[in-house]
Amino acid sequence: MPYVESSIDIKASKEDVYELAKDMEKFPDFMQDVKEVKLVKREKDKTVTEWVTDLDGIPISWTEEEEFDEEICLIKYKLIEGDLDKFEGVWKFEKISEGTKVTLTVDFDLGMPNLEELLGPVSELKVRENSQMMLEGMKNKMEKSRAAN
Repeated sequence: MPYVESSIDIKASKEDVYELAKDMEKFPDFMQDVKEVKLVKREKDKTVTEWVTDLDGIPISWTEEEEFDEEICLIKYKLIEGDLDKFEGVWKFEKISEGTKVTLTVDFDLGMPNLEELLGPVSELKVRENSQMMLEGMKNKMEKSRAAN
């Protein structure tokens, strides 16, 4: 089961970056591989969302639950159902001198041992690239909007 951890520094406040990450329905606006995020359910500190992404021309869809810890600005997510057997992780937001360090972790399992043996290193690379693309999309969005103000 591959585990991927990616991070990026963003010149914006921890709270502002956290708020952007919570607004997942807007991810397709600034993240190229995220095609659709639809809010299914919202509670005080939880949401359920349906995702459609494009991984090198292959559509991948799933439904996940996100838990928000407002006090420490942390988002945990986990697969409810979808194209993978396991897909879960954390968004962490850490205040640094130049703004915020955002770390995204992804722990996933394709659910097919033979396919995993064949595609394991490639799938891990693709998830790493996709994670980095998401983080860079957030960075660009935050830093462009900050520069405009």
